[in-house]
Amino acid sequence: MCIGAPSVLPVTPRTPRTSRDTDDRSKHMRIGILGTGAMAAALGAAWVRAGHDVRVGGRDTEAASRTALLTGASEYGSLAAAAAHGDVVLLAVPAGAAPQLAKELAHLLAGRTVIDCTVPMVPGADGPALTTDGATSVARLIADAAPGAHVVKAFGVCHESIWTLNRPAFEGSPLAVPFCTDQPGAATLVAEIIASMGCTPLSCGGLDRAALLEATAVFAIGVWWSGAEARFAFPAPALAPGAVDD
Repeated sequence: MCIGAPSVLPVTPRTPRTSRDTDDRSKHMRIGILGTGAMAAALGAAWVRAGHDVRVGGRDTEAASRTALLTGASEYGSLAAAAAHGDVVLLAVPAGAAPQLAKELAHLLAGRTVIDCTVPMVPGADGPALTTDGATSVARLIADAAPGAHVVKAFGVCHESIWTLNRPAFEGSPLAVPFCTDQPGAATLVAEIIASMGCTPLSCGGLDRAALLEATAVFAIGVWWSGAEARFAFPAPALAPGAVDD
């Protein structure tokens, strides 16, 4: 099914939240969100808090309206309208649907930075498993479906609840947000968005490494589901007495 012409409806705005994130108006961006689920709501609200101009798009405009109200987004409407709005566009739909949606909107996504936050995961006997082969990422499939888009894999490693925190920090340090992309300009935009949220951008290389981020997310989710803490499995070598670089 093809996406129709853009349509945008205004949202009655919430009272703006004040924070030190809103001091630098020059870095505020237009962000279109494709999707109306938990990640769309959590990230959208975080970006509104950071002062960005967010519009929510969905196939169901009632769902888009609800998500826009939850986030404080300025407007809502169709998927096409949200895609056309953004300097940056977030794909926050099920992983299996993301490449097809990117193909439908390829003409609108061309030249834009497109963030893929999806996690290709299904339940398995030993815990969650990847739905990909582990070599090909959803981000790469999106890039193939919309070859003019500047695709970035980001924001999928953390649970959506983390993005509801204002300036998330743990053990005294800002949250590091890993991302992968082949496009320097897109890397700059996403790093600015991450910094505006009070987090630390963590560049992890080109889009060929996006599969590693997807696998890491699935691994971490399995650890959390087991009742354990994934962070305890990754202590820094420097924490060991007498540690040396090798």
